[in-house]
Amino acid sequence: MSGARITRVDHWLVRMPFREDILWGSGRRSGATRMIVRLETDAGVTGWGETIALIDNVPAVLREIVAPLAIGYDVADVERFHRNVFGAGYYHHKRAAVMALAAVEMAMWDALGKRLGAPLHALWGGLWRDRTPASAYLFVNDPKRVAEDARRFLDLGFSTFKVKIGVDRESDITLVEAVRKVVGDRDLRADVNGAWTPGTARRQLARLAGFDLAYVEQPLELDDLQGHAELRQVLPVPIALDESAYTLADVGNIVRMGAADVVLLDPHEAGGVWPVIKQAGVCESVGIPVTLHSGGELALSQAAYVHLAASIPNMHLAIDTERTYLADDIAPDTPVLRDGAFDVPKAPGLGVTPDEALVEKYAVARIEGAYLDPARRGWFPMKPAY
Repeated sequence: MSGARITRVDHWLVRMPFREDILWGSGRRSGATRMIVRLETDAGVTGWGETIALIDNVPAVLREIVAPLAIGYDVADVERFHRNVFGAGYYHHKRAAVMALAAVEMAMWDALGKRLGAPLHALWGGLWRDRTPASAYLFVNDPKRVAEDARRFLDLGFSTFKVKIGVDRESDITLVEAVRKVVGDRDLRADVNGAWTPGTARRQLARLAGFDLAYVEQPLELDDLQGHAELRQVLPVPIALDESAYTLADVGNIVRMGAADVVLLDPHEAGGVWPVIKQAGVCESVGIPVTLHSGGELALSQAAYVHLAASIPNMHLAIDTERTYLADDIAPDTPVLRDGAFDVPKAPGLGVTPDEALVEKYAVARIEGAYLDPARRGWFPMKPAY
């Protein structure tokens, strides 16, 4: 018990524009919509949290279930709070609750760290690494342009690169080839977002084998753990799972099935940072490295990511980040990204302080979709697509 009980929970839906549209196999994104939470305590300590808000259930679940349940909780009781939300009916529908839950859970950790005068990595085992490497994210479905973007990120000091594929069979190969020519022998990842059928996956992975990919992410539909396990048995390209790995139970099933060589975690999709620490431990027990998925993190979530990566031993792979695409942020002291890596915040809690004027500036009333493309009326993504 920290002696700091939650007395009030406020939240804002904010949308941060991107410097350029992000194109991927599941649609077009022109910005990142995030839910920001501020909680107050009877000890005078304030905590801030953030979550991804891609779909309309996130603000509804936060408003109707998560925020009311939080009132009266000590900020140290994150384990009980997590299970309380699931016990309110969401043990049947975990994926419907995790994103809303994550924002308040993060704010509880922030308040606890401030209460104790300690940065969050100090509460999670200490500083394992003092800088967190990041992966350059490449979204363009054009070989010439993706090569230009890869060169730009290379010049900025990045040593890990991730290219979005999964649009069609030929661009899968030409995009990877174009980036590999630019980045040389540096780590290169490819993300399919579940677009392949099992047969296509075998063919495409065989064609991609010569490009020495660090891994191919989510080649099959997210529920197909057996299919991913079979790919690992017959092909040399390492398999990473992301959409398949939301909850702690999801990660447990991945490990049971032998379905992945790498697992991408996300506190917003797991229900908080504490479940991510557990997930990483499950993977560590069988020698599987982990990293973090990106969904356009603003300062609060970015700080949480850096604290996680700084303290988890098997999170040695570069974390995903869309930070270079953001037009602005909600805090002036967001973690610094330089030479392809983040500096670890050292101030108590998350180590960042939002500017409420910026929160209000970017506040919106609704979520703009990320899974369709306004330029292609009538189009929608299929999983699998080909």
